[in-house]
Amino acid sequence: MKIAVTGMSGLIGTALAARFVRDGHDVTRLVRRAVRPGEHAIAWYPALGTIDREALDRWGGDVVVHLAGEPVFGRWTAAKKARIRDSRVSGTGLLSEAIAALGRRPRVLLTASAVGYYGDRGAEDLTEASKPGDDFLARVARDWEAAAAPAAAAGIRVVHLRFGVVLSPRGGALAKMLIPFRLGLGGPLGSGHQYFSWIALDDVVEVVSQLLANDSIGGPINVTAPEPVTNGEFARALGRVLSRPAVIPVPPFALQLAFGAEAASVMMGGQRVRPARLSAGGFRFRCGTIEPALRHLLAAPHGAP
Repeated sequence: MKIAVTGMSGLIGTALAARFVRDGHDVTRLVRRAVRPGEHAIAWYPALGTIDREALDRWGGDVVVHLAGEPVFGRWTAAKKARIRDSRVSGTGLLSEAIAALGRRPRVLLTASAVGYYGDRGAEDLTEASKPGDDFLARVARDWEAAAAPAAAAGIRVVHLRFGVVLSPRGGALAKMLIPFRLGLGGPLGSGHQYFSWIALDDVVEVVSQLLANDSIGGPINVTAPEPVTNGEFARALGRVLSRPAVIPVPPFALQLAFGAEAASVMMGGQRVRPARLSAGGFRFRCGTIEPALRHLLAAPHGAP
């Protein structure tokens, strides 16, 4: 297949591109800069609302995997929040409209979303059928998914990948946690009672690969492991894998000082998300429970760091 990917330099994009190439697919990057001579890429500038439509038309491919978006991590200034929203909603709208207008349209658009769609819901079990939340990230995710409507209206199969926290020592949340936890300074955020819906990067790659081949699946898919854990359970499991204590909680005021009140509030909340559609379809997770998953990801037999 011919696959175009946005956000290919990120944690998920890098892993997916490697899998696509290994599986014999032809991969084209969408890049936010001028394309160099001979480069297998298409220029697009979502902040400016422009994309090289001629290059996209010449590409004439089968699948678009859309992962690009401003990182959520960091202090949420007004400008940061605007970038978080616009990079997702405007970028998805631009891409969706562009591929819908092609003479030869791709057959599927796999577009990133997030479990933040559900908002902070405590211990409530959440599936793809659950209603959205109403905090900032939930509203962003709702509008992010809605922005793909032009592609769906044009007959393109659209899949919204509602990612949980993707775990890998090569980047993302787990990589940021490793230094303090290895120093024995790790612990839960606040009470640790908030739920943490996670998935190993290996399983993300397998999920996406299977969704490419399954033409019967569209709409939202929770890309999470089948057993969400509380933040405290996650911290204790990581401590055991690294043979380090994990008992020092991060107090809410410290998060507020570092990230601001709104971002800290989101970090202290959580979602207990189940991958109902993946489970119903018989998907077999390589990393279904948290401690074996961490041991696999960190290649730490018997908990040795």
